[in-house]
Parts: sequence; C-alpha cells; structure tokens
Amino acid sequence: MALLFSHALTEEQKQEAREKWGIGTFLSLPDDLQSRWSQVPPEGAFPREWIQPVIEWLSRETGPGDVVLVQGEFGAVYLVVSWCHREGRIPVYATTARRYESRRQPDGSIKNIHLFKHVNFRRYPRE
Repeated sequence: MALLFSHALTEEQKQEAREKWGIGTFLSLPDDLQSRWSQVPPEGAFPREWIQPVIEWLSRETGPGDVVLVQGEFGAVYLVVSWCHREGRIPVYATTARRYESRRQPDGSIKNIHLFKHVNFRRYPRE
C-alpha cells in the first residue's frame, strides 16, 4: 500500500490493510515528496507541476492492482485518484466515526474534544 497522506497509520489500520486488502508492504513517500504532498501551495490555480513528482514516484514504485491510500489537499487528491483509475491502481481512503464532546472547565472556559476512530478503507468511486 502506497501511503499518500500526512500522518502515520494506526495499528488498527495496518491490521485491516493486511487482513481485508492483502497488503504486505506499506510504502511511504520519500521526505521531499512527503513535504510536497503535505504542503500544496494554496495560492492561485492548482499547481499541477507541484504534484507531478509524486505521480512519477507512484508510477515507478507501484503497479497495476496496487492499493494507494490517498488523502490530502482536494485538488491533489482528485488528480492522483484520477491517475490511479487510469493506470490500474486501487485508490482508497480511510473512513472514520467522529465524536464531539464539549466540557466546561472549572474556570468557566470550554474544552472541545474531537475524537476520530478508524472504521475502514473505502475505494474511491469511479465516474
């Protein structure tokens, strides 16, 4: 499973990937490409050339039928998922159950807590 996202997989996610998707290896982006993936410039039109090295890496490091976890900046995700569909990769994303708690503190302030729990990996739909 090639990992295009900004944090580490949990043990629960690794277990699901192994058991339900048959994943044997988790392939992280090299540091320079991870930095690109995590910091897509927000100004102006989408910078396709910024993401091109990531797609070139995917082309070299994965093959048809390989699973690619894709989460990040919306334009980058769209571009990579489209590429995966064209090139026979299986693009997936992680779904989560979310719970929100708001707790009043002794000093009168309010502490908001957002809890996220992995549910499963889901294929990106095709058009």
